[in-house]
Formats: sequence, C-alpha cells, structure tokens
Amino acid sequence: MNATAEDMTWQDVAGLADIPPLGGRVLVIASHEIALLRNEDGEVFALDNLCPHKGGPLAEGTVTGYTVHCPLHGWRIDLSCGQVREPDCGSVRAWDVRIEAGRVLLRLPR
Repeated sequence: MNATAEDMTWQDVAGLADIPPLGGRVLVIASHEIALLRNEDGEVFALDNLCPHKGGPLAEGTVTGYTVHCPLHGWRIDLSCGQVREPDCGSVRAWDVRIEAGRVLLRLPR
C-alpha cells in the first residue's frame, strides 16, 4: 500500500462507537489489515495490524495511554507513530486518522 500524497484520500472506515475504548478493531482494505485502536481519552489511532516481532495481531492488544501492547509477547508500540518502544526495536506503519461527526476517517490510497 505504498502511494504518494497525491494518490491518498480520506475514507470513512468505521463509526467511533465501533471501536471499543482501550481496545481495537481490524479493518481489511485490499487484503491489508489495519488495527484501529482507541485509548482512554477516546482518541483513535491506526497501525498495520502485525507486530514486527512475531506478527502478533495488534488489534487484540492492550491499549494504555499512547501505547498498544502486543498480545503475544508484550512488545510496546507507540500509537502515534508505530515505533516500538525500548528495549525492543522496530516499527509498524501508522496511518493518518481523523474523527468527523462520530465517524473514523483514514487517509488511504484511492
């Protein structure tokens, strides 16, 4: 799903109420899985749904603050940028998200 900025558009993908607080939901776009994750402040983040360690499903992880904990081995990943937190290393793609009128929009390829 590599695209230039010109090839991207905001797309309505879910209702805010569809994403549980402190949890996640999987979104599949063109066979690509994206985890929609919601923190205790009601903010929504979108990351590729595979932990870089062993491919754990991040949408099934535990959300605390601005971190999701991989359900397989507890790797901590920053929700805002997809960067794995020390002492581990790696990253996953973070997608641009915005909320409008209770709907979640992602910036995705056209």
